[in-house]
Amino acid sequence: MNSPASTSDPPVQITVVGIGAEGWRSLTEDARDALTEATAIAGSARQLGLLPDLAARQVRLPSPLLEHLDELVREIPGLCVLASGDPTLHGIGATLARRLGAAAVRIVPGVSSVALACARLGWPQHEITVVSLVSQRPEATLAALQPGGRLIVLCRDRHTPPAVARVLTDRGWGASELIVLEQLSGPAERIGRPRQATELTAAAEQDLCLLAITARQGRGAVAGRTAGLPDSAYETDGQVTRRELRALALAVLRPGPGQVLWDIGAGSGSIGIEWMRADPLARAVAIEARPDRACRACRNAAALGVPDLQVITGSAPAALAGLPDPDAVFIGGGLTADGMLPTCWQRLRPGGRLVAHAVTIESETLLHSWQQEHGGELVKVAVSYAEPLGSFTAWRPALAVTQWQVTRP
Repeated sequence: MNSPASTSDPPVQITVVGIGAEGWRSLTEDARDALTEATAIAGSARQLGLLPDLAARQVRLPSPLLEHLDELVREIPGLCVLASGDPTLHGIGATLARRLGAAAVRIVPGVSSVALACARLGWPQHEITVVSLVSQRPEATLAALQPGGRLIVLCRDRHTPPAVARVLTDRGWGASELIVLEQLSGPAERIGRPRQATELTAAAEQDLCLLAITARQGRGAVAGRTAGLPDSAYETDGQVTRRELRALALAVLRPGPGQVLWDIGAGSGSIGIEWMRADPLARAVAIEARPDRACRACRNAAALGVPDLQVITGSAPAALAGLPDPDAVFIGGGLTADGMLPTCWQRLRPGGRLVAHAVTIESETLLHSWQQEHGGELVKVAVSYAEPLGSFTAWRPALAVTQWQVTRP
């Protein structure tokens, strides 16, 4: 978290001004003053075209921005950067503050496109979920869907709305109501009529657009961020952590914003997927030795709304080299591999959580030895499922699983 500015803080290096489609007319006095006094203004061609004739030199923002950011700041002291709407809402303002430090960036926000969309639709902002697809695949929308829930999707371009509609239709959300909103607050503002996802097939007219979604769950649609999705939600060859054990493991692992999970022996990817579904800012790396299973984990991640799950094909612990140190580790396979537990324990951040599953006597003995040395809890989980037995029903037990739950001091 950035500290408040003090007298010892360095001077502001960059000013970020939020501007909407309406352009100069919509800017506050502070925003106009910042632009009028600037010696150089950087923005996209569309944003620069919204300005009147000012004395400042105009600079096109480089792409990708982060790779050229330090050079841009160094070469143009006192630069003023244009951003869309509110620069701290999925915008360049937050990126610059994170990169340069809050004291080096002055942000003059405009009205966000989300606020404008809610105003046009009469939706309360505090009841909606915002999903940005500017740099994500359309499947990322899926994890945020709840029956009756409302989403505002920030679109990459005019082709994003039909792409999202196809994903929703394919995953059982085809009855959801979609509204495309374009060029909000600008002279070309356009708000489309409500349509079901199955009906929205054409691209929007403008690249500057949003998609409003009222979610309607259909047959086979998966909803909810709570751990323990149905096993049927996963494509699997049988190598999947069962629902009950998955929910218990994730309750101990405790996903949180910015937290990194290692899912070792990922199989179908269920632990990493539900870790990322639980918190939009959580990250996970799935490590799987078999290429076919690694590909399957990728498909499951996309189908369940977390296409950014990082999947590594390789055997741990060797495959762990070079990865960011984890805040949580789940070991679902390969527990007895040479060096597995020592490597995971050494790399786990202080306060990090580790959960390991064992089904064999050998792996259970190993967990008992580590529990004696490092503490934590050993839990034996035995689950039975009601299944047909002739014309009757009987309980069929699954393999009992020993779970080690531990927090590193």
